[in-house]
Amino acid sequence: MTPESTDRSTVDSGVVIIPTYNESDNIELIVDRVRASVPAFDVLVVDDGSPDGTGDLADALAAADGHVHVMHRTAKAGLGAAYLAGFAWALERGYELIVEMDADGSHLPEQLPRLLDAAADADLVLGSRWVAGGKIVNWPRSRLILSRGGNLYTRLAMGLSLKDATGGYRVFRRKTLENIDLHTVESQGYCFQVDLARRTVDAGLRVVEVPITFVERERGESKMSGPIVREAFLKVGVWGAQRRLEQARALVSRR
Repeated sequence: MTPESTDRSTVDSGVVIIPTYNESDNIELIVDRVRASVPAFDVLVVDDGSPDGTGDLADALAAADGHVHVMHRTAKAGLGAAYLAGFAWALERGYELIVEMDADGSHLPEQLPRLLDAAADADLVLGSRWVAGGKIVNWPRSRLILSRGGNLYTRLAMGLSLKDATGGYRVFRRKTLENIDLHTVESQGYCFQVDLARRTVDAGLRVVEVPITFVERERGESKMSGPIVREAFLKVGVWGAQRRLEQARALVSRR
């Protein structure tokens, strides 16, 4: 089913983008919870050709609810590519608030109104596991160490003050996405989240972190993998070096 081309240009308009790959166990429940939590918002499911029938289930939801839309992609091209496609779709249709959310239930839709409230005074709202009030439920110790270590590495390498630059539960204002040069984004895995956060900071826009409860998925398989971790480690190191070099050049030029 092709997403509709309706105009949603009002200030309060918004869309929740949910990328999927083999999430047939979760997609119906997560869409229902989003619709119950923010009834005025639309949902865009971006499915990367899931062989388990996720796309068909999403089509059925869209057929029954005009607020639900589906974008079918032909191959598994990575989280970054799925979100970039979803962002382009949302920007073309004039949505003011654009939300990232995982399909597996780890991001609680019931907490989305809290993030949306914060967006009134921010250009990007990060749902943060690592600020006061943030919690993680049922994660193994290895994942806790990976997440904490990844965020510490990001802060040290790039000089960012963000506590949770790697999280994927966030709200963008449309002007933010229009001002961070999405056409040059090449990151595909979870470092995509770091990439967009650092671009927002570098553009001088306001980023706010709101505590969330992150719940480990109960059904389906995690998409985290060794190659994704390695991509993030290498790219964050390169971005950090570039950032430090630019800061040094700016300092020298002011002398």
